[in-house]
Amino acid sequence: MTTRPLNRDDPLDDFEHRDILLLGRTHRVYTIGSGPAVIVMSEMPGISPHVARFARWVAGAGFTVYMPHIFGKDGAVVRMPGTLFTMIGGCISRQFRAFQANESSPATLWLRALAAEAHKECGGKGVGAIGMCFTGNFALSMMLEPAVLAPVLAQPSLPLNDAAGMHIAPGELAAVKARMEAEDLTVLAYRFEGDKYCQAARFAAYENALGDRFVGKVLPDSAANPDSPMKNPHSVVTIHLIDEAGQPTAQARDEILDFFKMRLSE
Repeated sequence: MTTRPLNRDDPLDDFEHRDILLLGRTHRVYTIGSGPAVIVMSEMPGISPHVARFARWVAGAGFTVYMPHIFGKDGAVVRMPGTLFTMIGGCISRQFRAFQANESSPATLWLRALAAEAHKECGGKGVGAIGMCFTGNFALSMMLEPAVLAPVLAQPSLPLNDAAGMHIAPGELAAVKARMEAEDLTVLAYRFEGDKYCQAARFAAYENALGDRFVGKVLPDSAANPDSPMKNPHSVVTIHLIDEAGQPTAQARDEILDFFKMRLSE
């Protein structure tokens, strides 16, 4: 994979820029790679160079990445005040219901439709999905789409006002758990031990709800990249990842790629 600078805007010129009609609305989606489909959902404030780097790793592992525009400026380095405006917009948007426990973001409806379309286009056993931070829990709700077989929750941070809250409607959670039991599926999740936005109480709530179908992994704060502009250890596979052999964050990335291979490869 060609190394791209992480401190400059990424033109995403190696991705195909597509406009896909989903549930009556057109959504910009960036695709790259070949093989079974994986939906990569960006963290706040959008598809940063770090998120794009992760997407390229997924493509390099033998998958077709579908990376939808959800918020922010695509390819942009995190900057103020634009980042602040994007975060405020996300917090008040009806598409996300950022402060609602026991609710699912309406955005997951078109994301499930995207997963179905990706499976139709790519074939294979099914589709993988990873959400990060603001979108962290979306991959779990997306399991209501039968094509989604490999959900990953990276530091799921909603609801913002309830550390022990789960951002999924009870009926959907019950349906997801029933499907996991029937098809012997699991959800993989990651967080840093001292993360202020995804605390131990949230993982405990998911473990209580899903039992051993929830595979939560907690990394020590010392594993976070100290050179990251965000001092709170948070983004496991993006800005806080240290891309060196033996680093816990690099191992987490490789575990996620192996999880996709296990679930999606023929």
